[in-house]
Amino acid sequence: MPVVRSLCGQCGVGCGIRAVTGEGREVRIEGDPVHPANGGLLCVRSEALRDMIALEGRLLRPMVDGRAASWDRAVDQAARRLSGVIARHGPGSVALHVSGRLLTEDYHVANKLMKGFIGSAHIDAPCCEAGGMAAAQRAAFGEDVTPATYEDLAQADMLLLVGASTARRHPVLHERIAVARSEQGARLVLIARDGEGPDVEADERLTIMPGSETTLLNGLLLHCHDNGALDRNFLDRNLAVPPDFWAGLRKGHDLWSVARACGLGPGELRGFYERVAATPRLVTLFSPLGAGDEARRLSAAILNIHLATGRIGKPGAAPFAVTSAANGMGAREAGCWSGDLAAHRDFSAEALAHVGRFWGAETLARREGLSGAGLAEAIEAGRIKALLMLGGLPSTSHPIRELVERVPFVILTTPWADPEPAGQRRIALPSPVWIEKDGTLTGADRLISRQRRLFPLPGEAKPDWWIVTRIARAMGWGDAFHYERPADIYREHARLTAYRNDGARLLNLKRHAPISNPAYDELTPWRWGDVPFDEGRFPTPDGKARLMPSWVMF
Repeated sequence: MPVVRSLCGQCGVGCGIRAVTGEGREVRIEGDPVHPANGGLLCVRSEALRDMIALEGRLLRPMVDGRAASWDRAVDQAARRLSGVIARHGPGSVALHVSGRLLTEDYHVANKLMKGFIGSAHIDAPCCEAGGMAAAQRAAFGEDVTPATYEDLAQADMLLLVGASTARRHPVLHERIAVARSEQGARLVLIARDGEGPDVEADERLTIMPGSETTLLNGLLLHCHDNGALDRNFLDRNLAVPPDFWAGLRKGHDLWSVARACGLGPGELRGFYERVAATPRLVTLFSPLGAGDEARRLSAAILNIHLATGRIGKPGAAPFAVTSAANGMGAREAGCWSGDLAAHRDFSAEALAHVGRFWGAETLARREGLSGAGLAEAIEAGRIKALLMLGGLPSTSHPIRELVERVPFVILTTPWADPEPAGQRRIALPSPVWIEKDGTLTGADRLISRQRRLFPLPGEAKPDWWIVTRIARAMGWGDAFHYERPADIYREHARLTAYRNDGARLLNLKRHAPISNPAYDELTPWRWGDVPFDEGRFPTPDGKARLMPSWVMF
């Protein structure tokens, strides 16, 4: 029976699977023992793959306004109606929502269509949940780069886990932490909110008041400053420190003020600070959700500690921001979210010129767009006239879920035959479930792996990239959307990361720009960026990282 090496895709860890397929849709799934992300481990979340085998409830034909249609008619209607909305209301009236379980090839094509040809950056994406963290990494390092890898866990002396939910949402990560403790002697220190259950076993548990994590960590940085625990050589050579940074940090972050804010005794707090400060190889694991101030400040506080103490760019010493979405990293690399243009480029004049030239863009989005609550407000106000939704409807807790019916025109790619609201002009197009997808995914530690379909696409279902490509062609942009297979898109994505990139950005996939179709099919996991910042240089104009005042907005 055929053996397929693919990916689990149920969280951001990026675990490999080994699937043995039989007749029909029979399959046996186990962890891939040679995949770097999990080394054969699988958690209970992989059971969701078996739930995708049955075809009950699947959308198997295109639907236009509630009626079955051919692909030609559905694509023609989608292109005509979308063009009409843009002509009447402008590019800013169009928004895109993408699920967290698309592949990097899907994100690349969708982002190119929205920002390069429709001209809108209103993209609500899975990486928006980590927008605060991504913004902090970009502000500190000059680029949204996660420095850590899973291998760092086994080389650390201490693992500082900020929030039990970080481990709870990623059971394989939790298991790798347990292995590092038992086999390498790493010490696990858990910073838990008061009321969090004891389901994460740790060598030391610090229970603090909800919302006081940033204050706690700012106090740790001040303790390191006052007790000679900073890496002065690294700080002087490789960091840019804002004026009055240390004076601003001192306000409200002395031992007694932090102890009160966190609900801790001063002695307990001092002991925690001393133990962390004395540990040379420290990995801090955190998962700050949201694009708001709290997530950005928490991320900044953690990055400040690692930068100021020189615990970065070394084995077993790095901050590790763990994403929740299956391919949130791939979306950020492609730029398929509201905060970036493409391939780790912002909306600067130089980036706009380079990306516009590379794409041959006709109507380029020139500034950041809306997502999350901001997009929900625009829908409520009636400013969004067309909504493209790739990969299905958002979760019931998402701010736009209850507002979808208010949008006059919706294009939805989905595996599921969901009931359609009465009176809405909606085109529903059948797309794959995870085990039918083919392309690439980037795990939380920059590891790119191949997702290979286990079964053929059922009925008339088509990949999301194929659907977007056909709509773009029908809108008159065929020269820019010439893709016939995922490898075509991967090559273009790789070329874009390398285009006019003289080393200013770490994201550079140039080694795969000429990859052949057979080599793409056989692609084995590989990580871009090597060991980021190992020479103390950062992708900023002066080569220095920035400390950020995490007690205020920055």
